[in-house]
Amino acid sequence: MANAGLQLLGFILGFLGWIGSIVSTALPQWKIYSYASDNIVTAQAIYEGLWMSCVSQSTGQIQCKVFDSLLNLHSTLQATRALMIIGILLGLIAIFVSTIGMKCMKCLEDDEVQKMRMAVIGGVIFLLAGLAILVATAWYGNRIVQEFYNPMTPVNARYEFGQALFTGWAAASLCLLGGALLCCCCPQKATSYPTPRPYPKTAPSTGKDYV
Repeated sequence: MANAGLQLLGFILGFLGWIGSIVSTALPQWKIYSYASDNIVTAQAIYEGLWMSCVSQSTGQIQCKVFDSLLNLHSTLQATRALMIIGILLGLIAIFVSTIGMKCMKCLEDDEVQKMRMAVIGGVIFLLAGLAILVATAWYGNRIVQEFYNPMTPVNARYEFGQALFTGWAAASLCLLGGALLCCCCPQKATSYPTPRPYPKTAPSTGKDYV
């Protein structure tokens, strides 16, 4: 029952992390305009994501522009896109594989060892998905920090971490934790004991003394 509980908890955490990675990829608030300068403009909010840049007016009107050219994008943005998509695809594969290995499912019910191996494989894929998402968000966040503290960057062109970036970090943590819990349910090897040797049978005594 303990392994079944760990499996279920790991699957739920991994699934929530996969949902969070999709939400993070779709949100446009990967970096938001910094108001740390003296010239603070509160009439509008500027933020950018992986696919578009948006401007939100104080009146509630939002205008977004999709990035048209793929080759004109920064290499960090292209790599972040690729890693996030890879993480989402790996998470989807992990969901299907780990579902087969869940003890509450009827798949592979006759082979318990193979069933637990499928759950472990699903956990490993969840770990890979979490690593891809973590590398993508950390890489993008490092670029924001470098541009913020770069003295050559104009004050009115500095950005800070957005909500989507924190969502991506949370999603990566959930995928890693869920995958680790699924990997804890490894099939235990059966302990083999040596076959006991039969003792030699002694011949029954006939009661006669031989001289």
